[in-house]
Amino acid sequence: VQTCALPIKEGDLVEKGVMRRLPEGFDGNTCPYIFTWSTERPNKTWGMGSGCAPFYNTCKEGTANTRMVRFFDEDRFEIYATCDIDADEELLHTYISLKWRTCFQELNEIVHADDSEHKSED
Repeated sequence: VQTCALPIKEGDLVEKGVMRRLPEGFDGNTCPYIFTWSTERPNKTWGMGSGCAPFYNTCKEGTANTRMVRFFDEDRFEIYATCDIDADEELLHTYISLKWRTCFQELNEIVHADDSEHKSED
């Protein structure tokens, strides 16, 4: 769980970091601590993020208090506040692979437990 040390205003940069691409053949479907690092589906490019980003929990689309901007070609990212965030508030962003990665299957079911339409539409 990653929490905010100080209040952050909507639109402010929360964090920026670099992504270390993992070796070809790595299966990110089995490891929840790495990032989907492309828009390709099925995804074959995985990365390990720097800083606190790997410790952000996820939530339902449209409810996260941060968003990650990915610069795939530069292997870097920036995270921005999507609303005002209070000190000690948990930092959340929606994992782009939440609905389809096997390692997130149970988590996806929990996050979308009150949705009737979350079942395998992606």
